[in-house]
Order: sequence, then structure tokens, then C-alpha cells
Amino acid sequence: MEKQISLSLCLFLFILSISSFLQETEARKYSYRRAPITRLVSRSLYDSIFIHKENNACPAKGFYPYEAFVEATRWFPRFGSVGGITTRRREVAAFLAQISHETTGGWATAPDGPYAWGLCFKEEVSPQSNYCDASNTEWPCFPGKSYKGRGPIQLSWNYNYGQAGRALGFDGLRNPESVANNSVLAFKTALWFWMTEQTPKPSCHDVMVNRYRPTKADIAANRTSGFGLTTNIINGGLECGIPGDGRVNDRVGYFQRYAKLFNVNTGPYLDCENQRPFS
Repeated sequence: MEKQISLSLCLFLFILSISSFLQETEARKYSYRRAPITRLVSRSLYDSIFIHKENNACPAKGFYPYEAFVEATRWFPRFGSVGGITTRRREVAAFLAQISHETTGGWATAPDGPYAWGLCFKEEVSPQSNYCDASNTEWPCFPGKSYKGRGPIQLSWNYNYGQAGRALGFDGLRNPESVANNSVLAFKTALWFWMTEQTPKPSCHDVMVNRYRPTKADIAANRTSGFGLTTNIINGGLECGIPGDGRVNDRVGYFQRYAKLFNVNTGPYLDCENQRPFS
């Protein structure tokens, strides 16, 4: 009799644990559906944007799931939520375009075109240095660590890893590799860079939601508000002020494709060839 009761109790607990697991899984799915960003970027739209991110040729295959993107946006509630629907869609399209260029695996004659191969890489291949600015004593480099590009925005340099780590709660200086080992954290670092003003640079977010107010120095440098200015913020020292730069054109190509998918126009000033970089 006691053995029957014991078996019945075990069976009951087993069924209860399965039920709890299924409820938790369903709740998690519902939570993803209800996240604010899902109103702008559905799973089907995400998949149509990143057609080839699960291609066997992409080293980041499996690293950038829709759920990780959605979860990361919860940390930045103003992302894609400021302004009218056109402004919000355009900002998200611009962000996805920039991270697509940073992680692109496309080429001129690639299947579905060069702008269908975003999120193909999760870390920089063959970096030219360890990206340590030894003069920056506020965010000192640790021996043996590389601060090469990682994640969707290709976060680089010790001072960016240090600041991102402080903002997001991880040790970016001692463990920069974590950005390439955790999908949600990788997206968080990209969104952190997008949303954070780093004087004299405005945030990419403020530029795309029309909250950028140029200083006298910005006006003199022809840093006009538009997608091109976000390129200047991200990598202007290497790409801006150069007529017809291929890297800039690639960013613009992604943005134009994504703007169509979001059913919005791109707005003016798509490139930064007439802008001076930030100092």
C-alpha cells in the first residue's frame, strides 16, 4: 500500500513538473510576442530581412535568433518607440542595416543580392591589432585580451568594452569574449552603442528620431542629420569624407532594402562623403 502511494506521488510530481515546464515555455513565447519591438519586427519580417543568417557559410549560424534580438530590446525601451510610426520603423530599419553591414557575408553576385547576408559573422576575422588604446587609463586593457570587433555592431576598443560592460553588467575588460559567446548580450552591446551619446558624438538613436541638434562644429563639418550621420558615428574616421566609399555604399544599400521591407522612405543624407569625421 505504501509502495502504491509512493509510486502515485512520484507520478503526480512528474506530471506536475511537465505541466509547469510547458506553462513556462508557453509564457516565454507569449512574452516574446508581447514585447514592444514585435509590433514593428515580427518573426516573419526578421526572417525575411536576414535570409541567409543560418547559411552554412556563415560562421555566426545559430547565434542571432529572433528571440535574442527581442530580449535585448527590453533593456532599451526607447528603441523603436519614439515618434510616429514612420520614424519608429525607419530607426529600426537603420539599426538593422548598420549591424548587417558590420556582420555582412555578402558579395556583389551573392544569391538574393549583396544585401541579404547580414548577421553572418559574430566576431572580426583576422584583426589587425588587439584594439587596445593603452593611453586610455580609465578603461585599461588586460594582458592577453583582444578588444576586436564582436557582436552585431562589432564592438571594438577597450574603452567601448569597458563602458558597455558597466552599462550592461558584464566585465567587458576582463572578459570581452563574452560578447561573442552570448547572443542576448551581443545584441545588447549593439543597442547600447546605438542608444548612447558619446560626446562629441550624438547617439544614433537621437539622429534617427530627429532629436539631434548640431553644434557649431557639426554645422561647420557638414554633419547633417540622416542615415549618413549614423555611419559617421559608427566608423566615420575611416569611411566619411571619402567620395564613393564602398563601405558607405554597402551600408546605404542595406538601408534601402530594409526601408522597403518596413514600407518607409529612407529620408535624406544617406551617405557621409561630404561630412568630416568627429574628432
